[in-house]
Amino acid sequence: MSLDIFWFLPTSGDTRYLGKSNSGRPVTHAYLQQIAVAADTLGYDGVLIPTGSGCLDPWVTAAGVAGATRRLKLLVALRTALTRPTAAARMAATLDQATQGRLLLNVVAGGDSTELAGDGIFLDHDARYAEASEFLAIWRRLLAGETVDFSGEHHRVEGARLFFEALQKPYPPLYFGGSSEAAHELAAEHVDTYLTWGEPPDAVAEKIADVRARAAARGRSVRFGVRLHVIVRETNEEAWAAADRLISRLDSETIAKVQAHYAAMDSVGQRRMAALHGGQRDKLEVSPNLWAGVSLARGGCGTALVGDPQTVATRLKEYADLGVESFVLSGYPHLEEAYRFAELVFPLLPGKKPVTLQDQVMTGGPFDARTVSGEQGRNVA
Repeated sequence: MSLDIFWFLPTSGDTRYLGKSNSGRPVTHAYLQQIAVAADTLGYDGVLIPTGSGCLDPWVTAAGVAGATRRLKLLVALRTALTRPTAAARMAATLDQATQGRLLLNVVAGGDSTELAGDGIFLDHDARYAEASEFLAIWRRLLAGETVDFSGEHHRVEGARLFFEALQKPYPPLYFGGSSEAAHELAAEHVDTYLTWGEPPDAVAEKIADVRARAAARGRSVRFGVRLHVIVRETNEEAWAAADRLISRLDSETIAKVQAHYAAMDSVGQRRMAALHGGQRDKLEVSPNLWAGVSLARGGCGTALVGDPQTVATRLKEYADLGVESFVLSGYPHLEEAYRFAELVFPLLPGKKPVTLQDQVMTGGPFDARTVSGEQGRNVA
């Protein structure tokens, strides 16, 4: 089975070290375009473009990198409560046309109530998912070509129509992640691919079984994906050293503040991430080669697969054996790690074209190994 491998655009900035450091990279359109072009050239299937008050707008970012890429799919975050389903349907159809059918949508119902309040959204946990469900009920019908009348608690439309169609039918595919019962219900009813953050395989298997059963009860089927960081090096020792280095400038005060902030959130997924390590540096390998160090310093996906290429490929295949077909990966810094993962791990994954340096750069010239050894000269002569 061929796996979909996506990369990540760090629209809030990038770094070589998590926590307080002077190694951060400011987010610029030029840098994001570099990463997108690299992912496109290397053979990644797509890139996730996130949302949040600290991120550049995902729709504008997607439009900005679309013209520089050829085949890369753009998984654009759609925070339902920030817009209306009719406006979002027009945006999706327009961008799908502009990218020649390369648009995917990652539905975001919310998570951080403080951030949402800053955006004027004052809905509790379950209400956010109820809003998203109404939103998607309208959005899907519009993209399917229907004229929609709908009256719900959060959304109401009369005679809504979409005059310009998307290329993908019935609509650009919907991705979504969430760990609560309300999230699983939303996934079962509306989405095409359910994404979970990188938890231990047993926990991922339980989520897959639950969402699959809920979808089957509705006469639907859902694909599954995992969102993970990756730290891959030529040897396991080098990989674990790189993981330690990534959090080497992260002090205890910063960890405590970050953990307190996320503990106050009503996100079930965030609580599950924090519970993996309990804020302690000495309990970060939460499953073989699954390292929770990233979640000491940031929210959302907080785990990474750490190891040499064969080890990381083996762990990815363990998830694939559970029914996972898509992986959304990232690594710090995102430009260099996109190359590193593709060069080292793609040759070990089903359906992925091996990437070598020779595929990406011209050989020859005075410093080519063949020239130095005299081989090239003999061939020319």
